[in-house]
Amino acid sequence: MRELILIKNGEIALKGLNRSSFEDILMKNIRWRLKDLGAFKLKKAQSTIYLEPTDSDSFDFDEALDRLRKVFGIAMLSRALVVDKDMDAIKEAVSAYVEPVLSGAKTFKVESKRADKRFPRTSPQISAEVGGVLLKHFNHLKVDVHHPDITVMVEVRDFGAYIHAGRIPGAGGMPVSSSGRAMILISGGLDSPVAAYMMAKRGLALSAVHFVSPPYTSDRALQKVETLCEKLTAYTGKIRFYCVPFTEIQEAIKEHCPEELFTIIMRRLMMKIATRLSEQEEIRALITGESLAQVASQTLDALHCTDNATDLVVLRPLIGMDKTEIIDIAYKIDTYETSILPYEDCCTVFTPKHPRTKPKLHFVEQAEARFDFEPLLEKAVAETKIKVID
Repeated sequence: MRELILIKNGEIALKGLNRSSFEDILMKNIRWRLKDLGAFKLKKAQSTIYLEPTDSDSFDFDEALDRLRKVFGIAMLSRALVVDKDMDAIKEAVSAYVEPVLSGAKTFKVESKRADKRFPRTSPQISAEVGGVLLKHFNHLKVDVHHPDITVMVEVRDFGAYIHAGRIPGAGGMPVSSSGRAMILISGGLDSPVAAYMMAKRGLALSAVHFVSPPYTSDRALQKVETLCEKLTAYTGKIRFYCVPFTEIQEAIKEHCPEELFTIIMRRLMMKIATRLSEQEEIRALITGESLAQVASQTLDALHCTDNATDLVVLRPLIGMDKTEIIDIAYKIDTYETSILPYEDCCTVFTPKHPRTKPKLHFVEQAEARFDFEPLLEKAVAETKIKVID
């Protein structure tokens, strides 16, 4: 029995003359994601990627499908049986192959796609003949063309005829790295991992920067963030992780700046450090998990002050979302339980009692200029620890 996985492209199909380059990136990402599962071949045709193991008997199809459903750029997946482009061969093979899924169903229908127009049956004719075979083999089944329990697919394509049932939705979006590279400012909270996921879905390869303030923050807090990054890699691929020492900077803010501006000045200095680290890679944007009006530092005035600290594009994919929507995605990508672990990050250590909700940029800049932060910024960048998480 010869089996493979059919991978259907999503938005890539709309890319016109550039489609091939996006498909090549997607195939590279697929190879990386499945590199430890054994040898396989990839080929592409008609907005479909064909993944065929060298030895289908030893290949872990279930694990491969589970990993591939998290790969951005894939719209749909199917584990399929390959037979000759011959109607008798299709009818002979179909019952045994789909029996595991049809044995527990009550209704079904057959859909057919004749991509190879040289095949001597039309799509409706293929569906009718295959449906007749299945009705004869499975006495308990009835046809329901509107709301079937199971849809059996027969696709006649360039390289063969493919039989499958039970299509798996993919992650959608664009292949990671097809849109460039960005830096996510990641804390240990709910928001920033979700923001990272959402921008990776739009094709961005990610680096991550996290700020630590020992002894105010613990090693467990750092491990929490690294665990979040590990969970994200199922979707984003490997993440270059920057850990920035921030204690001296926060203490200087506390000593020299007005309390009501602690948070906004802290975020501005974080943006400046992230911008300098971005210069070490081809990074063109910063990503934050900010949501408009969620907290005092996320008002329009505060965001304006933060943006002014960098010349990079600042992406905020959660800006119009409420907490419930963010939590729903955190559950989906398995970051929720880790995010709610009770280990504080440096953003919460020096939170002012009465933060300024409508800071004006010139006042913030004046307050920031009371102390020369430049040597501390340079020191923090120089002492930053870097690791790759995959």
